[in-house]
Amino acid sequence: MTRLQIAVAGTGLMGRRHMELVEANASCELSAIVDPAPRAVAIAERVGVRLYRSLEELFNAGCPDGVILATPNAVHMENGLACIRAGVPALVEKPITHTLAAGRRLCEAAEQAGAKILVGHHRRHNPIVARARQVVQQGTLGRLVAVEGSALFYKPDGYFDEAPWRRQPGGGPILINLIHEIDSLRTICGEIAGVQAFTSSAARGFPVEDTAAINLRFVNGALGTFLLSDTAASPKSWEQTSRENPSYATCRDEDCYVIAGTDGSLGVPTMRLKTYARPEGHSWWKPFQASVVDVEQASPLERQLDHFCAVIRGEAQPVVTARDGLQNLRVTEAIIEAARSGRTVATD
Repeated sequence: MTRLQIAVAGTGLMGRRHMELVEANASCELSAIVDPAPRAVAIAERVGVRLYRSLEELFNAGCPDGVILATPNAVHMENGLACIRAGVPALVEKPITHTLAAGRRLCEAAEQAGAKILVGHHRRHNPIVARARQVVQQGTLGRLVAVEGSALFYKPDGYFDEAPWRRQPGGGPILINLIHEIDSLRTICGEIAGVQAFTSSAARGFPVEDTAAINLRFVNGALGTFLLSDTAASPKSWEQTSRENPSYATCRDEDCYVIAGTDGSLGVPTMRLKTYARPEGHSWWKPFQASVVDVEQASPLERQLDHFCAVIRGEAQPVVTARDGLQNLRVTEAIIEAARSGRTVATD
């Protein structure tokens, strides 16, 4: 099979990670880098590929089979539109764009053109998320009632020193981190209909929030709570429990989500399942049957790249569409508005 030619736009942290993944994948190879930044020159020389300053320059030289857009959020729309015009499939890093208006424009352009646009919510490719969704959908938990989630972690000072914009509005954990959680919760538990939220910046004193408490109302009637903080000395986050990224210290016995239904509950990512033994019936006086749901370990970023290659070849449809990415952004923006206004905000 001929290896697909993949270009990566953006040489930041995620861009460099995508380059590593492409170089290690048997189905594709890195054909070019796109970035006007001076640092890109040395990176292109190191990996031995051509460097272009813009997508237009790349496409004028010859279109690759696909492009991974790991550029700043503010240029996702224009870069996505450039790929659509050139007829080149694109994997757009999350969030799909930096504003809802830009997201709608990109989403509508992709749908009108029938373009192959994927959004990089990579957790959707994690077997843990897929298995948790299956447990919920097959009715093991009964009717979904309540969801409890957390993303509690402590970002060191250097995280903010190397990128001072992270101290400003737009740089807090709601826009940077929470959008991952929204995609996971929508995938496992269903669509979110409305939100309420409080935020605080009391711990760090930055102009942007460091902590948020969020209420969620799902379309299926379930209710949820979510605690988010980038200044909490706690391991109850996806990064520190899922073993998805070995760079993080791991607490294997912790869960960051608890999903409860009328028949049982599931902890994620430990996948500890507790259900009532039938036919004894349901009661808080009754013991639970405890088990652990079987799930494999696999790299979601590697699986995402495999999926992108399959979409390029016409062997699969995008798992995370532009419309999915837009809805994740819509829910995140609704949470920001709910915290600002003190109102319940609908997400449809």
